[in-house]
Amino acid sequence: MSLSIRGRPIICFHFASAASVAPRSFAFTSFGPHHQLHRTLTTTMSAPAAPAVQPGSSSSVPKGKTEVKILMLHGYTQSGPLFSSKTKALSKLLAKTLSPAPLNLHPTLVFPTAPHRLRPSDIPGYVPGTGEDGEDEDEEESDSWAWFRKDEATGAYRGFERGMEAIAAAVRAAGGVDGVCGFSQGGATAALVASALEHPLRNPPADGPSPSSAGETADWSWVESLRAANGNRPLRFCVVYSGFYAPLDALNWLYEPRIVTPTLHFVGSLDTVVEESRSQGLVDRCLDPQVVVHPGGHYVPVAKDWVMVLAGWLRQRYQTAGATDKESL
Repeated sequence: MSLSIRGRPIICFHFASAASVAPRSFAFTSFGPHHQLHRTLTTTMSAPAAPAVQPGSSSSVPKGKTEVKILMLHGYTQSGPLFSSKTKALSKLLAKTLSPAPLNLHPTLVFPTAPHRLRPSDIPGYVPGTGEDGEDEDEEESDSWAWFRKDEATGAYRGFERGMEAIAAAVRAAGGVDGVCGFSQGGATAALVASALEHPLRNPPADGPSPSSAGETADWSWVESLRAANGNRPLRFCVVYSGFYAPLDALNWLYEPRIVTPTLHFVGSLDTVVEESRSQGLVDRCLDPQVVVHPGGHYVPVAKDWVMVLAGWLRQRYQTAGATDKESL
């Protein structure tokens, strides 16, 4: 099946069973206006796996394996542990798929929690009310977090700088990362992180507006913090699930010129939370993005078939770089 978003070719997969797909089954192309898909796989999709318990983390890398650290940025209202729980199947399948020779890779997923705790009223669908003790439920603490809060009146991303500083701290604690993967608000943020780390380095406007507060001058100190945390190394890849473009003038320097870090975008055909135009806005600001459409809504598809799409993309990138020269990504 051939599909397109505003004239841009995309990859659309519909799978019958996990057994029908192997990592080497995927053929990806760049997404310029004159490129065509090598192959389209068409059958029916198996149901997404249910969220699982949080996976345990291991600091040891098996002998003979090269560690690949992936920064995992959760969505609005989530947390690091919750995102880890929801992507347990993804973590296990990536390890199983990338570990065999000749790649010999060992993925380590890093799950930080955003710094902004949300109140119940910050969460979509909130209905004001009082608890059994008569207290305002909006004053209750929640385990819901955000990288920033959008000011509906001004459009500003309140707390944006603090969110990026928290990401820099997570990268520093991990000893640097090789790639980033994000969902929803985390997907939008993942693209900004990849862009800020690219070479040649982008320069933020010295006296530009702040993304977090209208009328104030921006504080870009987080940019140097992030770059130093990753040893001034660019990322090798960026994976975005249900992500979107951040339409703030203050952040244009992170989109222009287009993001050159290799990007893989997953878009749900039934997503009613992030509109197609917002996801398309991010795709359009990436150089040669690769887009996969799944027949679901606003979630990370973790069924084996869909993880194999991601694993196949990563395998192809490393194989193209050469099994003996993984550092050339």
